Formats: sequence, structure tokens, C-alpha cells
Amino acid sequence: MNADVFDYIVIGGGAAGCVVAARLSEDHSRQVLLLEAGIDDKSLYIRMNGAYFRTLNTKRTVTYNSEPSPYTENRSIAVMQARTLGGGHSINGMVYIRGQREDYDGWAAKGCLGWSFEEVLPYFKKSENNQRLMTDLHGNTGPLTISDNSYRHVLSRAFVTGAQQVGERLGLPIHYNDDFNGPRQEGVGYYQTTSLNGERCSTSRSFLWPAMSRRNLKVRVNSPVAHVMIENRRAVGVRVLTVDGGLIEIRARKEVIICAGATVSPKLLMLSGIGPADHLREHGIEVVSDVPGVGENYQDHVAVAVDGRLKNPISLLGQDRGFKALRHGLDWVIRRRGLLTSNLVESGGFFDLDGDGRPEIQIHTIAMASTSWGEGDDITGLPSPEHGLSVSPCCLTSHSRGRIRLRSKDPSAAPIIEANYLSNSLDVENLVRGVRLARQILQAPALAQYIEGEITPGDAVNDDDSALEAYVRKNAENSYHPAGTCAMGNDENAVVDLQLRVRGIIGLRVADASVMPEIVRGNTTAATVMIAERAAEFITQAP
Repeated sequence: MNADVFDYIVIGGGAAGCVVAARLSEDHSRQVLLLEAGIDDKSLYIRMNGAYFRTLNTKRTVTYNSEPSPYTENRSIAVMQARTLGGGHSINGMVYIRGQREDYDGWAAKGCLGWSFEEVLPYFKKSENNQRLMTDLHGNTGPLTISDNSYRHVLSRAFVTGAQQVGERLGLPIHYNDDFNGPRQEGVGYYQTTSLNGERCSTSRSFLWPAMSRRNLKVRVNSPVAHVMIENRRAVGVRVLTVDGGLIEIRARKEVIICAGATVSPKLLMLSGIGPADHLREHGIEVVSDVPGVGENYQDHVAVAVDGRLKNPISLLGQDRGFKALRHGLDWVIRRRGLLTSNLVESGGFFDLDGDGRPEIQIHTIAMASTSWGEGDDITGLPSPEHGLSVSPCCLTSHSRGRIRLRSKDPSAAPIIEANYLSNSLDVENLVRGVRLARQILQAPALAQYIEGEITPGDAVNDDDSALEAYVRKNAENSYHPAGTCAMGNDENAVVDLQLRVRGIIGLRVADASVMPEIVRGNTTAATVMIAERAAEFITQAP
């Protein structure tokens, strides 16, 4: 195979890129190249479910910062992105949530015909190998293993019971739900994860690794793309940055597929001359195609800390030292049992607090105070936390919109992220209600034997709306679910069409969370995999 010419070049080895490259390589007549800017994913801390915190703020991640905003007390908020094969799916909590039926029906209603829930469901099922659920809504033969955690912490169980107790007291429909991807999302329960026997099943390990034995698939890490080459309005290849600052050209006979995520995909389009014409000219970039929507419509879920302080330490997340810590590691290595088989975010729920019939708040629990995330480590590779329980609410709506812009024409420069988190008051109102519910859950009878009081917001923060709004604006953080910046649609404002082709350019597609016209209500990896499955089929069926 000619090392410099391929049929397809896939940019970005994250959750989407691994799927697209693996699927395209199933036809051995196609020569496929996958380019990943970061390093490989051959790490015990990626493989081991409970050790992924060890990968954060390392060479496997890059942290951008949003521009200071008056809506969040003029704070600059960290936007961490993965730089390793598997992308965010190699360093996240592996929670498998598709979102709500109404998300996809909403896409279709706004012009994305062919993307309703019933039309995308077969692609969710195509990738899924669910170890417990065998229904019309689930698949059991796909590459991506979905399973229940074998380890369940006592605080996770207490949360599930406590949330139901609060629901009963307040007259809210907070029921036990054993399948958040089933007929209804609302309720509390335990998350299914993309793992098996305590080991992560990322799209890299599930799709890409088996495909790498194929001679027609080439994977190159440490290969950041500077821009896509466009000739006569056709994508013909890419230029890749070398370690010494040079450029290497690689040609594509058929298509280039950008799967670099919602922060980098629009950046690459703009560096390639595709985007808002005036903005490109500001940076001295020749305008190939004036597409004003590139970089617009930035969305993310926003969360805020609500933590309870434990009366007595309970073993989890690095609280043990010495022999006990070693035992946790040996339990995983020898028997694939115990603490380190947990994804740490074991339980949670979805809540409709505004009464519109759709949950707009999600809670992820973790048996550690969020104030301690990322502090210290031990032999397990886990943080050294304050003894607490986090039940932090996440706002699933994203009425607030931001945008991505170029900082300069230098491909190595970080993008400008004008996030505008909480610029829409509806998101603030949702989070205020979410914080109030989380505080009530911490006080539930099921948690009373463990929790002695709040760490955050703390007794100094009253329960009235104005006090909680101030707390939310001062402390909200993003949930690492950026989406929407290369939005799909059937009008002139869309960046890609309904088959994910970049408008005005032949042979160029985008396939990742950036094409979502509106972010789904839940963790975004599952929806990203679905998008990638559809992209591979569109490409395969193209003339």
C-alpha cells in the first residue's frame, strides 16, 4: 500500500474516528488511514475501569480555557479534551446513555430528515453488545460491550434509595429505573457502562484494535493535521505537522472525514479555508468556501458541585493506603474483582423538575467530594479525596450557545472558546432546581447514617432562588460534552448536510458530536458512536 495515498483519510482517533476507520476497512479493497494527534491508548490506567482519573492532566489530554464570561462571574472555565486513541472514550467514566427519543425526533422536526429516533435506533443497536438487556431497543451482537458494574458501593446504593424517598415525600415521579436507555429515561438507578469484567471497552479497543490486523488499515499517532487540502472545491488530502515543525502531504483518492470533536473539527475547517469569510480573512486565510455556521452553535452540559461530608471514612477512590491499596490492585489484576472494576460513577438519575414531561437534570454520583478531584494519587492511580459523596446535578438543556474561533492561522494554537455558559436564564433555572433537589437527597433517611452535612454549597448558602443562582454562576463547570459546532441541517445555515457532507466541498465530511444540531440529553459518547456508524454507511453507499 502506498504510504502517501489512501482512499480514505480519517482525522481524529476518538470515539467517532475509531468507528469510521474500522467500518470502512471492513472492505479490504479500501485503503484507510486514521490520523490521531495524540498518543496510543496502551495504558493500564485506560484499561482498568477505576483508574481513568490517572490519565487526566497528562500527555493524554489537553486543556483549553473558555473566554471569561459575565454569566459565570468572569471566570475562564477549563475545557479538557483527550489526546489519545479512543479520545474521550479512553479517559471518561464509560457511562452509556443515548439521550431521549425526543432529542432525535426534535432533530427531524427541525429539518434533519432521516434522523428521528426510529431511524437512528438501528445504528445504536448495530454497535451494541448488551450483556443484560435483550429487547427491541437493544443490540446484542455489536462490537461495543455494554454491561452492569459488578461492584456497587454502599453510597451508590444509598443514593438510589434516598432519591426515591425524596420523590415520595415531594410527590415527584422518582422511581427505580433499570434501563435509562429503555422506554423512559426518568428515574434513578445504576448506569450501564462500556466495559466488561472491569475493563474499559472504548471504541478504540472494541472497533479499532480488532481492525488493526487488516493490511488495508493504517493508524498513525502523534500526527496532528494542519489543514485539509482543497483543490477545485474537492478535498484531496491533508497536511500533517511533523515534530520539527514541517509538513507532510498525504493524498486521499475518495474522501477525507473529520472526526476531531466539537472544538477541533471547526478549527480544522477554518484552517482549511472553510468557515465565516470575514473571520478567515482576519487571519490571512484564503476563503475556499464561505460557511458562516462553522464554529457557531457551541453547546455543552453544565454541572455544579453538591457534596455531602461523610461521618466516617468509607473505602473508595484512594482513601486506602499501603497494603489495602495494593490489595485493590491485586483484586483487579488476578480476579477482575473489587473497587477498581468500578467506573466510579455507578449510580445516578434523570429528573423532570420543570414539569414539561422531559428530564432536564441528570445526577452522577461518585463516592468522593468533587472538591478533591485530581488531588494526589497512590498505587491504585486514584485521587486522594476528602471523605464525601458527590451528587452534583448536570443541566441537560443547552439553551445557551457559544462559538469556536481561530486564535491565529497557526495550527498549533488553541482555539478561542466563547462558551457563553449560562447566558440563557432557562439553563440557570434548571440548575437551581437541580441543586435544590440534590441537597434534599443528601438529607434523605437512606443517607442519614453516612452524611453529617454539606461540603458544598454549604450552610452559608441559603435555599432561596437568588442565593442558589449566585452559587451556580460562581461554581458551574462544563461536563466535557461539547457539541454542535459543525451542525447538520438542510438549510444554508448548516455546516454539513444530512449525510454529513461539508456544504460546498466534494469529498469532505464531518462525523462527530459537532454535527449535532442540538445536544442530546445525556452523556454524548453513545450518540457519537451512532453518528459514526451512520457516516460509515453513507460513505460506503456513496457512488
